[in-house]
Amino acid sequence: MRREQHALWIGLLLLVSTQSLVAQQRPAAAPEQTQLQRIELLERRLSAMSDLVLQVDALQREVQQLRGEIEVQNHAMDALKKRQRDLYLDVDQRLNQLSHGSAPMSAAPSQVSPAPVVDGGQPAADQAPAGPAATADTETASPVAQAPTGQPALAAPVDPVAEEADYKAAFGLLMQRRYGEAKTAFQQFLSRYGGGSYADNAQYWLAEASYVTRDFDVALGEFQKVIKDYPDSSKVPDAMLKSSFIHYEKEQWEAAREILQKLVTLYPSSTASRLATKRLDRMQAEGH
Repeated sequence: MRREQHALWIGLLLLVSTQSLVAQQRPAAAPEQTQLQRIELLERRLSAMSDLVLQVDALQREVQQLRGEIEVQNHAMDALKKRQRDLYLDVDQRLNQLSHGSAPMSAAPSQVSPAPVVDGGQPAADQAPAGPAATADTETASPVAQAPTGQPALAAPVDPVAEEADYKAAFGLLMQRRYGEAKTAFQQFLSRYGGGSYADNAQYWLAEASYVTRDFDVALGEFQKVIKDYPDSSKVPDAMLKSSFIHYEKEQWEAAREILQKLVTLYPSSTASRLATKRLDRMQAEGH
């Protein structure tokens, strides 16, 4: 009987010990499982964040492309207006030629009296008719090709379709981050259409292609051309802002501050002016 009781007590002790060991092992396993779950959760969050970053990058590219297209459309309208103005000036000049230096277009050949002829078959110089009719033959031979005395000849009009196509091609290279090719394309564009409606924008983006590659000395010179050669361009405030940023990068604090203050004064309602104000505040906080 005692042996049976001892066996029972021993069994109970073994059962309690086993339960105690199980209870001790459970808290150790739980944190490990929780840590794995946290790692998996972090991995899922990182994956979601990377997807969001890619989406934001894609949206930024779309916005840049849309801005470029809007810019192209605006300049296409400007090109059409300029084309109409050039045509008007051309017609006005032709009318001035006809009224001041040419015979009327409706005059019949029989109404013009021939000049008397002397020996040798040449018209007598002292008997040639005076007034505009005397120079009718020389001035009406090519009224479009020859401009009146003292007036410069008209330059050949720029083809707005070709100009827009070349500008889009150069701008597309810039959007693809092919900066070296974009610089070459914009330089060739300016050599062909230096007086066109896209010239100021082309000059700005030429400078921008050097700016993004941190070729600051070249970029600064190109931005200065925007400010100097196209003072009425909408790109002037942006060119001033980027010029100040270059001086800031080169630690030329006084030059940067001077351009920023001038930008805020001249173009207070522009986006560039707001950015200039923020940069001035930053420079003040940094002790520059």
